[in-house]
Formats: sequence, C-alpha cells, structure tokens
Amino acid sequence: MNGADAIIKCLEAEGVEIVYGYPGVAICPFYNSILQSDIRTILIRTEQNAAHAASGQARISGRPGVCAVTSGPGATNVITGIATAFADSIPLICITGQVNSELLGSDVFQEADITGAVESFVKYSYLVRDAADIPRIFKEAFYIANSGRKGPVLIDVPIDVQNAAVNKFKYPEEISMRTYKPTVKGNIVQIRKVVKELERARRPLICVGGGVLLSDAGKELRTFAEWHKIPVVSTMMGIGAMPTEHPLYYGMVGNNGKAYANRAMNESDLLIMVGARVADRAVNQPDLITQNKVLVHIDVDPAEIGKNAGPTIPLVGDARHIFEEFSRQEFFCEHDMWIETLNGYRKTMAVKRNPDPRYVDPAGFITMLSEKLPEDAVYVADVGQNQIWSCGYHIVKKGAFLTSGGMGTMGYSIPAAMGAKLAAPGRKVVAVCGDGSFQMSMMELATIQQHHIPVKIIVLKNGYLGMVREYQHYTYKDNYSVVDLSGSPDLEKLAAAYGISFLRLENMEGASEAIERFLAEDESMLMECLIDPMDLVK
Repeated sequence: MNGADAIIKCLEAEGVEIVYGYPGVAICPFYNSILQSDIRTILIRTEQNAAHAASGQARISGRPGVCAVTSGPGATNVITGIATAFADSIPLICITGQVNSELLGSDVFQEADITGAVESFVKYSYLVRDAADIPRIFKEAFYIANSGRKGPVLIDVPIDVQNAAVNKFKYPEEISMRTYKPTVKGNIVQIRKVVKELERARRPLICVGGGVLLSDAGKELRTFAEWHKIPVVSTMMGIGAMPTEHPLYYGMVGNNGKAYANRAMNESDLLIMVGARVADRAVNQPDLITQNKVLVHIDVDPAEIGKNAGPTIPLVGDARHIFEEFSRQEFFCEHDMWIETLNGYRKTMAVKRNPDPRYVDPAGFITMLSEKLPEDAVYVADVGQNQIWSCGYHIVKKGAFLTSGGMGTMGYSIPAAMGAKLAAPGRKVVAVCGDGSFQMSMMELATIQQHHIPVKIIVLKNGYLGMVREYQHYTYKDNYSVVDLSGSPDLEKLAAAYGISFLRLENMEGASEAIERFLAEDESMLMECLIDPMDLVK
C-alpha cells in the first residue's frame, strides 16, 4: 500500500461515495488508486465547481463533501469554492496534490503554497509530510469539518508522499484532539435565563440562520415555536428552517427581506438569534437589535457571539441540543396580540408588483414553479436578482433551499445542484440562475451529460448583470458601466450542442403548461425565461 491507497482507504472508512475533481500529474497517484475502489469520481470542468458540487452534496446529505484537484492552478482555482463553503459553514474535505516534498519552496512547475493561500478560508489545513500520518490526518479532518461550526478542511499531499510505502494501515476508531473540543450542549444556567425572559416578554421573536439547518434542528425549532406561539423570521441562509407558508413564519429579514419581517425585528422586546452571524446583509444596523429589547444570541461558534452586536444573554451550543433542552423546561407564555399585530403587518406591508406583461414576471413565475414542485424538492438559487426573487417568492414546503449567502458567489447554483441531485437521486432538483451567473458555470452542462445527472436549470435572462445594474440605477442615476451582457450565447443552440432539452418562455402566457412540461420527466432540461431588463428586485 502506498500513500494514495491509504487516502482511498480513509475515504472508504468515512463512507465517502463520490469525489468531485479535476486530475493533474500531482494528484495522479490518488486518481490511480481510486480506480480500485467503489468510490465514484465526477470530472468537473473547472476546479471551483468541484468544491461547489461537494458543497451541494454536503448540504443535502449532512456529511462532508469531498473534492480532489491537482497542484498549482488546480489548487488556486478551487479557493473560491472553499471560501464559499467557509462563509456558509459547509463541511468539505478538499484534497490537493502537491509537488515533491524536497522541491517545496523552490518555485518549480505548478507549485503553489496552497495551505498558506487558504489560511483565511478553512477551519484547518494539513501539509502531509509522512505517509504514515495519513490515517490520523484524515480522521481529524472529517471530525473538524463536521463538528462545532462546520467548514472546509484542506489536505495538501505531495506526490512523493502519495507514492511512499505505508507499512501498516490502521484507521483510528475514535478521535480526541486536546486543542479542539467544540461546545455542543448549552449551559443550563443560560438556558434558564432565556426561559425567564420568555415568560416576561410580550413581543418575542426568533430569527433563525443557517446554523439551524446545519444542526438539523428544523423539527425542534418548529415544535418550540408552535408550542409557545413564538413568531419566526430568518436570514437568507435560514430559509427552509420553517415552511414558507407556516402561519408563524414571517419571511426573510435584511436589505432585501420582507418589510414586515424587519418591522417585527425592530418592534420585538425579546429577540432570539439562532445560528446567525448578525452580518450586514441581515442586520445592517446591529445597534437596532440591542435597543429596547433583550437580545439572546445562540451559536455553536463562541467567536460569533458579540462580534457584531452585544447580546444580553449569550448561549454557546448546537441549536438542536439547545432546542431539545428548551423543550424540557416548563414555562408558559402567550403572544396572541403580538401575532395578530404581525399578521396585520403582513397584509398591509406586502409588496405589490406591476410587472410588464410582455415579459416573464420572475416573482409570479417562481411562485408558480414552487407550487408545482414536489414537497421535498431542492431549489438552488444563484446570486444576483434571481437570488433575491427566489428568496422572496419561492415556497419551501418540506424541501431545501440552497444558495451562496456569505460569499455571494456567482455560478454556484448549477454545480451545487449537481451535488444535491447525487446526494438525493429521488428528489427533484432545480437550479435557478441569471444569464450572468449561468455563463460562469455553463461548462458543467458537459458534466451533467457525461455523468447522467438529471438537473433542471432555469435561466432568468435579462441581458444584464441585473443586481449591479440595479445598484447603478439607484446610485449612479442609470449611468451603467460594464453590466451589458451582449454577446451571450443562444441558449437553445447551446442546449442542443450539449444534447439537453430546451424550453423558452417569453411571457406569462402558457407559463403553467411550460412549467409542467419542464418538471414532467426526470431528465436534464434548460429553460430560458425572458425577463424585463429594467425590472427591479421587490
């Protein structure tokens, strides 16, 4: 057995079924050894998307996704995908090939200090010096990636270490790292303080972030909210923790959120932030959520608590464990008047759109699509205007809503949808993107066809980098700069070139029938929707 064989044995021990990547000489021993395994390999067309695909799989499966790329440009290309996962706390194992150990630091062909380059975007990184350390390193890497605040771990393996003999292979059964022991169970004293505040509160509100979904605490959250009749809002990454049409859910907060959700945040007297970073996109004025209210901040990462807003009650721990502990506490609270007030806001503050009938109305289209999707469907939104329309008008039932939140990485949706589909072959998976973000990952249509991954893709086409154009509309009074997407490909011909079925929708006439046709068969299909170029997010 050599080092590459040992890596494969480690992946098998962790139950890894798929590796996304792009080979090169420095990672060839790994890809040679994987041929002797049942692990499936997916050839991605550019390395960034290997990490995005692994991310999509991780978010649906609940286990770390794995990608493997070569040294130099292969490793540097994957950084954006790693940074995207890091910003949203997605567990990944990123394996990079590296030049011979004795050549490190001599600037040889395709050498890059990848462990140094990713320092800001990983939970931890390893440069493997001895093949005998591979079992320990991989056991630690999977544990680090999928515990505490989850995130990506990079393992850089020089080619000579991959080829080195491993005389004795033993994968550790348990792991204990003296310097890494994340807090999972919340402090009972702090939990009882929260309960006392809930008994006093008249206008309590729960704001859920992506941490609730990462800890698989959706059921516990809903039970807690329903039992005590506490209204709920979410950040972008928390969408899906509560069904969109649940009577206690009041939508997404933030710059592009629901006006009545933001008003609920401002008027609450007890705000419980769970698994959310209190970042600028959700809370652009952190001081407002500490004025005239009790702020409870619950997060598994103690570094996030108090970083942007000082909480009255900090509570470190995993969301699922904490909600389970809340359920054991006996207390009573009644908020019917508060809920009635919020229901009034929802009716009077809802946005009224006036779309141009010559085009597809993205809001109406996304709502109609949501109604026709199966309950457990996975909806993957890209970044741009399409993302904000998706956040505002997609109806999550019992499925999942995936997007790039913290980093806002364009081109995320198609590769992430591929990973999600491979994680859940029996579920319908739809990627929704703009014509700008589509062109950042359209090369993955080849991956979809080569590996028979039946993903549905919708392109909301308006001929612009829509979100930037909208910003320039407001900020620079329609003085548009470098946002015109003229020269974009004919999507019908592009789909035909890849052998993928195609649909075009020019306006809302026949939209219902077109969506039904789009969703009818479990095969890949590209659907182009023509959007008013001057439409604004609302």
